[in-house]
Amino acid sequence: MRFMRLLRLLPNHQFHCYVPQANFTISAGTNTHLHRTMETATTEAINPSNTRLGWIGTGVMGRSMCAHLINAGYTFTVFTRTPSKAQELISMGAHWVDSPKAVASQSDVVFSIVGYPSDVRHVILDSNTGALSGLRPGGVIIDMTTSEPSLAVEIYSAASAAGCSAVDAPVSGGDRGARNAALSIFAGGEESVILRLNPLFQLLGRVYYMGAPGKGQFTKLGNQVVIASTMVGLCEGLIYAHKAGLDLNIYLNAISTGAAGSKSLDLYGSRILSRDFEPGFYVNHFVKDLGICLRECQNMGLALPGLALAQQLYLSLKAHGEGNFGTQALILALERINNLSLASSSSVGKP
Repeated sequence: MRFMRLLRLLPNHQFHCYVPQANFTISAGTNTHLHRTMETATTEAINPSNTRLGWIGTGVMGRSMCAHLINAGYTFTVFTRTPSKAQELISMGAHWVDSPKAVASQSDVVFSIVGYPSDVRHVILDSNTGALSGLRPGGVIIDMTTSEPSLAVEIYSAASAAGCSAVDAPVSGGDRGARNAALSIFAGGEESVILRLNPLFQLLGRVYYMGAPGKGQFTKLGNQVVIASTMVGLCEGLIYAHKAGLDLNIYLNAISTGAAGSKSLDLYGSRILSRDFEPGFYVNHFVKDLGICLRECQNMGLALPGLALAQQLYLSLKAHGEGNFGTQALILALERINNLSLASSSSVGKP
């Protein structure tokens, strides 16, 4: 408490603190809100000999994330609605079961990464088959789905009532980040629990402690606000460069090293030029995320017109049956508006 009072008295300073086995940076602003960047783990050493893991949902992101944890030697139980989608993980040593409850009954820490908030509610909170109904006291649920902050708080409360812990930890980095264990993980919940879980998070990427339950979800939604307008800018820039007669490969290489460079350009620029619309992140899921963002904006009394425009453009992709494409398919919506196609560019395929 004395330290907290000191932070309030000394705003806008940064303190480097050492706590045994936990090293992180705390910045104190005038509103006394604490921003923490996690650096290392933990008070209890989680390792394959003392912690059993469970996983619910093995889609584009989940499969790679599971594989990193299995390769680290953890005992692994997995549930997917379609058993065949877990076959690769089963061949690596995972054990498939037929419900989230069965996953939790054989696990100390359960991860979930599914599609929609309704899916999150079902796989975690359903009284008959949900993970929480099978988790022993002291167990932990980590939901990595991009979902509603209010649902994260609800799950945290339900887990606490059952003697368990819950963390909302959505991720950013796409399919490449999942494959390369280079995801940004935005964690909300009890800080001590997240510190203890850090050996697991380190196998997937880098974790940032964002605050109380739900704050991980708020952070991911803010992340999506930035990405939405960035993707619009990337695709509009390509449309403009095409119409101007520029070589699009040279154009992307040139702007990527200047102020227009971005992670979205690095991840999706070449995919757009090669007409590769395979999903690193589904249009359907991005529309869901942006819809949650807009509802939260309404609750906050915020007007974010760039976000609203991006959501309308992505909705148009769904209307054309392109919801299972990756988010880079946004170029298709802008091509239709302008009655042109980058596929006709003579620069496609040039080095």
